[in-house]
Amino acid sequence: MNTARFIKKLCLAFSGLLFSAALWAHGGAAGTDTDQCKFELEPGHWIHYTAYQPSLYQAQEFCGSLPGTTTKTQLVFDYQDMRYRNMAVEFEVTKEPEGTRVFFQPATKHKSGTVNLELPNGVPEPGQYLIHITLVPDQGERLDAHMAFKAGTGGPVSKTNLFLYLFIAFAGLYVLYLSNTDFKNRVNGLFAKAKNQA
Repeated sequence: MNTARFIKKLCLAFSGLLFSAALWAHGGAAGTDTDQCKFELEPGHWIHYTAYQPSLYQAQEFCGSLPGTTTKTQLVFDYQDMRYRNMAVEFEVTKEPEGTRVFFQPATKHKSGTVNLELPNGVPEPGQYLIHITLVPDQGERLDAHMAFKAGTGGPVSKTNLFLYLFIAFAGLYVLYLSNTDFKNRVNGLFAKAKNQA
């Protein structure tokens, strides 16, 4: 195979990966069935959860891993099921496996369907944590749901950014290959040497 055609195909493959990477934002597909940031309150009834650490990463959304610990953290919960809007909901965050409480909000009703909890100092240390959500109906049983997350994981690793950087690097190398005879000869020499050794 001619080297120029090989590099062209490689660039096309990376550009395809780059554009498909957007589908991974919520666990691998555009549908909610693979959304890793939701959990079930009751069979068939879900709540979506997003975490933010604006002083570290202004516009970045997190779910199962938070980069920082002792920094302002916002936990946002959205439930679209209308009946939950008429129920009081209690929130608690505990450090695991000890079960030590680091945050608690007593049961209150949230008519908008969105709950924004603010932990001014985040969580105290790196490790595993558990969010406890308890629905407190006017009558009947309390209903508990849990979601685990890890804190202190460092900066977020974005697959989309990684592929974008790789694509830009390969595109730059390809342009250099096409426009610079010296570079083209070196690359062709490397491929010829590799082919002879194979």
